[in-house]
Amino acid sequence: MAERVIAITGGASGIGKETAFLLADEGVKVVIADFNDTLAKEVAEKINAKGGKAVTFKLDVSKKEEVEALVNFTVEQYGTITGIFNNAGIGLVKPFLEMDPASFEKVIEVDQLSVYYGMYYAARKMVELGVTNGVIINTASIYGFMSAVGSSNYNAAKAAVVALSRSGALELAPHNIRVVGVAPGFINTPILEMDEESKNYLGSLHMRKKLIEPEKVASVVRFLFSEDADAVNGSTIPVDDGFLCYK
Repeated sequence: MAERVIAITGGASGIGKETAFLLADEGVKVVIADFNDTLAKEVAEKINAKGGKAVTFKLDVSKKEEVEALVNFTVEQYGTITGIFNNAGIGLVKPFLEMDPASFEKVIEVDQLSVYYGMYYAARKMVELGVTNGVIINTASIYGFMSAVGSSNYNAAKAAVVALSRSGALELAPHNIRVVGVAPGFINTPILEMDEESKNYLGSLHMRKKLIEPEKVASVVRFLFSEDADAVNGSTIPVDDGFLCYK
């Protein structure tokens, strides 16, 4: 893993932050990309203080030109890019009859289009540079496989991420670039802006009746970036404590 260079969107908190820590511990050079540049710098400082290599890049993932700039920045900093973790995402819950176009489109832009942008610009750069062991990992969701009341925008976006991961894997295989999705269940991250009672309820929907900590997802992502996962391609891996098995 020591020769890998990986950009992480949504890298300042939650799953992205924990993934950055784990990858850096393995010698991976990381770019912490996030809208919250202050938190991103805190993550990078912790990594660098431990002898790792991390830099930051502020971006709005819904802007294709900023995602392209992230890929170019990564190459400028480290000379190459061998992977990208398209992880940034938001939620916006509304009943369908109140799901106005602006609310729907905002989630599509951040959760779906940003993944396409990351895949597109990173893959093109890998091919341009002759990278032959590239890996693209996309954060989908359990809600990419099932519906939820008030989440038509999120359901649509995450289902698209699952499909994009399959399509990307198929078309990038001739370039030896793998594309894999992860589908977290209910994760104890800042996106769960709710009271403890509501969090406990969501946790109870898992087989073992608790929220999943972000580092548990990060450990799966670290594995998927590694050579040990070389045969995993095109799939979206649930990290959901069995949620999808009995719904």
